[in-house]
Amino acid sequence: MDQLGIKQNQYWKTIIDTMAEALMVVDSKGLIISVNQSMLRITGFKERELVGNPCGVLNCDRCFVKKKQSPEHFCALFEKKRLKIRCTLQKKTGETVNVFKNATVLKSSDGKIIGGVETLTDLSEALAREAVISDLRQELGAKDGYQSMGGKSPAMQQVYELITSVAKSDIPVIIYGESGTGKELAANAIHNLSDREKGPFVKVNCAALNESLLESELFGHVKGAFTGAFKTRIGRFEAAHAGDIFLDEIGDMPLSTQVKLLRVIEEKKIEKVGDNQPVPVNVRLISATNKDLGALIKNGTFREDLFYRIGVMPIHMPPLRERKQDLPLLINMFLNRIRLKTGKPVSVMSKESLALLYDYQWPGNVRELINAIEHAFVLCREGEITPDHLPDNLLKKQKKQRSEFRISDQPGSNEEKKQLMAAISSTGGNKSEAARILGISRVALYNRLKKYNIYVDKTIHE
Repeated sequence: MDQLGIKQNQYWKTIIDTMAEALMVVDSKGLIISVNQSMLRITGFKERELVGNPCGVLNCDRCFVKKKQSPEHFCALFEKKRLKIRCTLQKKTGETVNVFKNATVLKSSDGKIIGGVETLTDLSEALAREAVISDLRQELGAKDGYQSMGGKSPAMQQVYELITSVAKSDIPVIIYGESGTGKELAANAIHNLSDREKGPFVKVNCAALNESLLESELFGHVKGAFTGAFKTRIGRFEAAHAGDIFLDEIGDMPLSTQVKLLRVIEEKKIEKVGDNQPVPVNVRLISATNKDLGALIKNGTFREDLFYRIGVMPIHMPPLRERKQDLPLLINMFLNRIRLKTGKPVSVMSKESLALLYDYQWPGNVRELINAIEHAFVLCREGEITPDHLPDNLLKKQKKQRSEFRISDQPGSNEEKKQLMAAISSTGGNKSEAARILGISRVALYNRLKKYNIYVDKTIHE
């Protein structure tokens, strides 16, 4: 072959090896004669392990079926001349990989089949994405509402049992819990499980409006009832007819509005602001608060009679610090949601990051966890989320540890050895964690441990 031919072959080899799709060429007997780099990456084989061997080494499930059906025509490609199929190949490790195969026969100038060429697209990422979408669809479409709440801890199981019990009745429900614990999700679950699920679910935040605006929002108003009331407007209670109304932050409701709410509960009728004509309403009342209503009653800012009417069935949402065993499930759920929304290839939390999340007390509960994951997701480009991607408030203890265990500026000193042993002891022998709080790399830590003849197992038990 002349120099020009050699160069052309080199060019083609380079072009083929830069293809994202895997490529394989076989002869008329099914022996592999050429593969590109993507083929090696997808299957895990080396070039010498494929070239010269039968294509059956890849155990394509569709080829296997064809062999069973028609041994004399082992390859369907040679019958159909072109194939576009989804199939699985077996990697060198024994694992299977899903691919889309686009194959065609190769013919000589006289029309004789001399082999075949196929490109294969790795479907792993696409299938993983499909699985995430399927899980989210199931989560969002589930009627029990529990998936969106996230949690399998005993504390959450008790919440689910109460929700299931109260959902089938029309008694008023009050949900207690700190900010960010998921009180609205619990209310939504009650609605979805109830016989009122086909009716409206109307939400009102009692702390977001002043007294006059809140009354108009809840009960509606007639035209001319006040300045700016240019037309009659129904309130949220009428809008919730045949469904549920959710009054969030009910502890912030003014006393004058509490009186009117009590009357609505007792008479099942509302009166619009500026009107005295009663309007029947059929709603179930679900309330929520992050305050101690008993203390508000003593202070004179909440009516005791209303308390007993709305608190027939209390549900207490546990704070996240009391159900940290739910963290992995919650983290995975939120990561999947954000990954699906953004398409960003961030999939897991590193062990170090997860340890920090477990160590944190979460005063803002699940809402704060969502914010922390979103913060990390923005900073992380791909792969796993590390401590460097987490918000600063989660790293305060880690930074304090680093200052406490700062490595000595004098290598070879007795002080340096003490700091090494203290860091190893404080982390229970976790070398990665010890290296991080010392502010050095793992390699540097290993070198220094070896230098001082510090054996981790021995150090732990001393």
